[in-house]
Amino acid sequence: MPPSLESAAPQPSWSQPLDAVLASLASSPAGLGSGEAEDRRRRWGPNQPVPPRRRRAWVDFLARFANPLVLILLFASGLSAVTGNTSSFIIVAIVVLLSVVLDFIQERQAEAAVEALRRTVAVRAQVLRDGAEATLPLDQLVPGDIVRLSAGDLVPADCRLLQARDLFVNQAVLTGEAYPVEKRAEHTPPAPAMAGEATACLFMGTSVIAGSATAVVCQTGAATLFGRISGSLRSVPPPTAFEIGVRRFGFLILRLTIFLVLFVLTVNVLFHRPWLDSLMFALALAVGLTPELLPMIVTVTLARGAMRLAKRRVIVKRLASMHNVGAMDVLCTDKTGTLTEANIRLVRTLDCQGNEGRRPFDLAYLNSRFETGLRSPLDEAILAYGDAAQATPDLAAWRKCDEVPFDFERRRVSVLAENGGERLLVVKGAPEDLLRLSGRYRGAGGDDAPLDDDMRARLDAQFQDLGREGCRALAVATKPLPPDREHIDRADECDLVFEGHLAFLDPPKASATAAVAALARSGVAIKILTGDTEAVTRHLCAQLDLPIRGVMTGEELRTLSEDALRARLPHVTVFCRVTPQQKERVLLACRQTGHVVGFMGDGVNDASALHAADVGISVDSATDVAKEAAGIILLDHDLSVVHEAVLEGRRTVLNVTKYVLMGSSSNFGNMFSMAGAALFLPFLPMTPVQVLLNNLLYDASETGIPFDNVEEEALARPVHWNLPLILRFMLVLGPVSSLFDFLTFYVLLHLLHADEALFQTGWFVESLATQVLVIFIIRTPRAPWRSHPHPMLAGLALATAALAALLPLTPLAPVFGLVAPPPLFYLLLGAAVLAYLALAEGVKRLFFRRFSS
Repeated sequence: MPPSLESAAPQPSWSQPLDAVLASLASSPAGLGSGEAEDRRRRWGPNQPVPPRRRRAWVDFLARFANPLVLILLFASGLSAVTGNTSSFIIVAIVVLLSVVLDFIQERQAEAAVEALRRTVAVRAQVLRDGAEATLPLDQLVPGDIVRLSAGDLVPADCRLLQARDLFVNQAVLTGEAYPVEKRAEHTPPAPAMAGEATACLFMGTSVIAGSATAVVCQTGAATLFGRISGSLRSVPPPTAFEIGVRRFGFLILRLTIFLVLFVLTVNVLFHRPWLDSLMFALALAVGLTPELLPMIVTVTLARGAMRLAKRRVIVKRLASMHNVGAMDVLCTDKTGTLTEANIRLVRTLDCQGNEGRRPFDLAYLNSRFETGLRSPLDEAILAYGDAAQATPDLAAWRKCDEVPFDFERRRVSVLAENGGERLLVVKGAPEDLLRLSGRYRGAGGDDAPLDDDMRARLDAQFQDLGREGCRALAVATKPLPPDREHIDRADECDLVFEGHLAFLDPPKASATAAVAALARSGVAIKILTGDTEAVTRHLCAQLDLPIRGVMTGEELRTLSEDALRARLPHVTVFCRVTPQQKERVLLACRQTGHVVGFMGDGVNDASALHAADVGISVDSATDVAKEAAGIILLDHDLSVVHEAVLEGRRTVLNVTKYVLMGSSSNFGNMFSMAGAALFLPFLPMTPVQVLLNNLLYDASETGIPFDNVEEEALARPVHWNLPLILRFMLVLGPVSSLFDFLTFYVLLHLLHADEALFQTGWFVESLATQVLVIFIIRTPRAPWRSHPHPMLAGLALATAALAALLPLTPLAPVFGLVAPPPLFYLLLGAAVLAYLALAEGVKRLFFRRFSS
């Protein structure tokens, strides 16, 4: 069992003198050279808590032969060779090898392509190398590296602080403590009892909430505290509905195959047929009927979809997200940057009398300039306004003393500043919170006055009016403190003097209206989860033509039980003034009601919601913690790109479903046919080599499915993995395939008077032709002539069918035990295939008319 945080042994770097730590690491504040860093990376390995266990290519290739069915088949064919049938063993070995190579190459290429995409959006760190600052992926860091950190960064390794400025770190991933912890650079800090008390150290997996720092890397990878307890902290994500469905389908086919193989083997033994030939036939049948290509088809199809999205500047970090985004029917999103331009401008500064006033702006500018936390777009707008209007306050006389950084529970940031010996607490934050914490207000003459109920109502009305105009608002308040106060905390945020409001505008994004409408047409409902007010959000929704069914505030949400929240969800479109924890709660409630939920977020506060969603979506410019939590990364912060990802996800799942429908119906039909043939034929209906060759050619023809086209009407609504529908399809269309197999048996035995070799040849050709060509029927709900398959899929299917028909006429025919059929057979084969496809089309239409709704 992994050690807990409390039981983790203190490391020397936690309390040793700083110069001793640097000496033990053979490092300095100037950092390492590239050559030395590369030597250390080879020695210590990648900086990953759980290093990837990707097998070498040759090991992965050989592992594919570990299938018990394949091993037994090779063993049985080896016995056959000992008895004199050497050619059979050689052919079986070649066919098995070709099948494994086909699977290996396709899947390996797909995985390599997806890994390359992941690397493009990997979280990176600022590192000093060769005396200059460089940006490197986290896994390339080594002990002794000097890293620079700022608000929003993930701590990349266990580090000792060299410098720190107003540094606050969230250690919840290790300690469970939600409140940020202040860290300080100390030459010789006191020895801590546990990691959470190591004030001069930073730990991998934690995140910087406020401030900045320079630190030296002490431990990396599995040697970090996070790496040592990662068994308890990092759990494998639960399988998606898609992964569970694919697994269940595979097990179902496997069980049916085992039953059939035992039945056929028993019948052959009872009829006193050669036991070795019967065993090889049964094993070849098992290999042929088992959907061994399913994992490869799934991987290649998902990877193909991910690569198509990459061309649209969307990077898929986890392939399972492809299914979830296709099944998504609710998208929860913030406003800023998604529905709006994220080009926030400060447009008005109002004093308590509602007049344009300079003092609220000066105080807000001072607060934003001295703030060291993760600056919000509102902070940037305040600073930009001062620069553009050449109205920047003179801060030369001011000195920052301390800060209480912003957090999403308090919704404010406080700065203690000194000017000429006088100390002033300047608080900037949500207007309703600051109004509640204020006991006085700034009067018209510059003096403060008691804040009575009438004035509170007037200030609240001022705030509401700004919201109705579509303006976001911040409030500013102050509080004089004694000259000897060096530090402040949350308890000082009371008895404030309310100074006024700042109003900001963020216009709606030009593409947002069309994107919202496109998502709605595609069956994806939009829910807005924002920290902004109801009035501002209503104004934006009106501009975007986004209907609002209902609004819930964070305060109202706090009073609801889980059952009550789930009951209200269908009637609420907008959640206002919600905290990060409330966002997560809404997402989990949506999932519990049966929805597949996506969430778009890019801030430190969005990490928990991104984890809670079925589909976490972030942007490349997001904070490290948001990018790490997301499964899909957008290189463009645009909702229209999300709609493209939704369609690509649906296209991917539909293409996987095509293979499953093909495999299930043809396999189930072959089971019936094999069982029937075993009962009345005095010989094997196909030789083991023919069964394996049939399977190899069929598998090769299906490798074009990941590239296939999908009709627009099939993409018009969320696509879920539907195992019950697949099973019904198997039970309906499988017997149709068997019907034509039995018809072929009749023609071969009674019209063509076929002997053993001709019978086996005839069924080989008919079985492969019908299995392969039915893809043109199954791949589309439309009539096949009204839907155009991808040229690769069509070419492979037609080429495979032609090869099956012509192979008995080639010099290779004797190698596989095939003989040339008479011309009448081909005439009858063409008629049978056309009749089968016509009947399959009719059954397909009736099936989807009955079961697809």
